[in-house]
Amino acid sequence: MLLAVVDGLKGFPEAIVAVFPDAMVQTCIVHLLRHSLDFVSYKDRKPVAAALKAISKALDDEAGAALGAFEAGDWGRKHPAIVQSWRRAWPEAIPFFGFADDVRRIVHTTNAIEALNARLRRAVRARGHFPSDDAATKLLFLVLNRAEKEGTMPPRAWAIAKAQFAVIFGERFTRAMA
Repeated sequence: MLLAVVDGLKGFPEAIVAVFPDAMVQTCIVHLLRHSLDFVSYKDRKPVAAALKAISKALDDEAGAALGAFEAGDWGRKHPAIVQSWRRAWPEAIPFFGFADDVRRIVHTTNAIEALNARLRRAVRARGHFPSDDAATKLLFLVLNRAEKEGTMPPRAWAIAKAQFAVIFGERFTRAMA
């Protein structure tokens, strides 16, 4: 495991690192932004999202300064809970800021895996109960097999991201791709 993108569940990053000590754990930036907007009234969501975009678009060295600027600005003073949530997630958000834009497009969210999980849940819910564990396993296999056949095209930026992962992870990436 080279990189894990997690959605902010408590203890999940620690569990991943316990099993895969060399893994880089990244917080889902989309979940972090959505969580931030939970503290904001509906009419203020667009301007706050625009202000938070300055943080999520920042490069490695500028990210901390962008968070500090948000905290010192009007929205940061009006909604200190947003800054607190970003500071709590900061250790797992930092890897994101070191990636180039092409890699960021791929690792900024867990939406792809969440969509797959939703398909699995929908299939299980539609059947209700199963006569055996094997029956449930077979159904999940069929859903995953169909999903694999439907999603044959990798993201457009994947080739560029692979090159950058090869630089970031070095020999570990080469072994993982073999």
